[in-house]
Amino acid sequence: MGLRKDPLGFFCLALTYGIVIFSDYCFIVHTVMPVLSASLWGSFHIIVFNVFVFLLVYSHFVATTADPGFVPLPTIKLDFSDQRMQGAIKTPQGSEWSLCTKCETYRPPRAHHCRTCSRCIRKMDHHCPWINNCVGECNQKYFILFLLYTAMASVYAIIFCIVLFMAKCDNCDENSPRHNFFDDIDNVCVRLRFIYNFNFVRSEYVKKENRSRILKSKMALLSEVFGRGSYWTWLLPFCGDSASTTAINTMYEV
Repeated sequence: MGLRKDPLGFFCLALTYGIVIFSDYCFIVHTVMPVLSASLWGSFHIIVFNVFVFLLVYSHFVATTADPGFVPLPTIKLDFSDQRMQGAIKTPQGSEWSLCTKCETYRPPRAHHCRTCSRCIRKMDHHCPWINNCVGECNQKYFILFLLYTAMASVYAIIFCIVLFMAKCDNCDENSPRHNFFDDIDNVCVRLRFIYNFNFVRSEYVKKENRSRILKSKMALLSEVFGRGSYWTWLLPFCGDSASTTAINTMYEV
């Protein structure tokens, strides 16, 4: 799959890579080198940080260029006039499928039509302009890894800056501006974490509401996203397709 010709998507892609390059430059040139240029620890921190940068860039590239899980279009134009009146059909296996009147094809449960891509996407989450692509069944692993490695690189840089800042603040007392600065940071982090956890739990509750499906174990659900390989490969963007990616294609014999 190639890149979508969307001006907003191209702008977000350029902005994303620009932020990554600028952040890498600032961390190396303005943070590590001034204090650890003559030490092996400087090389160590630069290597670790750039490993995270490489993994997030690679994950972002795959999430951008991969097929998100397009529902195949029928090769022969079919008459859906009767099905349009019903709105849904039952497959021989008894699972609930629906009819997309825009794509004029059947789609499995949890597949939705994306107005930006003009296609139905299996297990569609949302259309993300930052990857200029939909987040669906086939690229959700790489999108999650992109977010994960972005967070890890950010946390690594923040911890490095805090440790460096505290090392220069050995004589700070409780009433000093620097001490109050760290108190403010701690309070902000606690509140942001609360907001994140609240929104995450709320969104998961809304998604599960009114949804009738077979309950699966957490490991089975994770395997559907990250693949059936070894657990350590789940965190690598180089291997491991989702468990249902290959099998699902056999269901579309329209």
